[in-house]
Amino acid sequence: MHDDLVDHLTRSSALSRGEALRVIQDVLAYFDETTEDYVRRRHRELQAQGLVNSAIFERITADLKYRAVAPPELTLRQLRRIVYG
Repeated sequence: MHDDLVDHLTRSSALSRGEALRVIQDVLAYFDETTEDYVRRRHRELQAQGLVNSAIFERITADLKYRAVAPPELTLRQLRRIVYG
């Protein structure tokens, strides 16, 4: 799976074939995360850094635009519902 990409990474970096495959799998898993799971995870991470909700939701809103497949823009209310139910 993804042999061309594995070959490219092994040629262009110091990664072994196994390491390149692991990196690809990690990246694909990261981008396979649902929007809801991403919002919940990022909220926990940013909260652990001591940020307050207003800053957290602002950051999450900005970050969502740069996902591989950007979801529709979510309102503050929608973000809060994802986090708090």
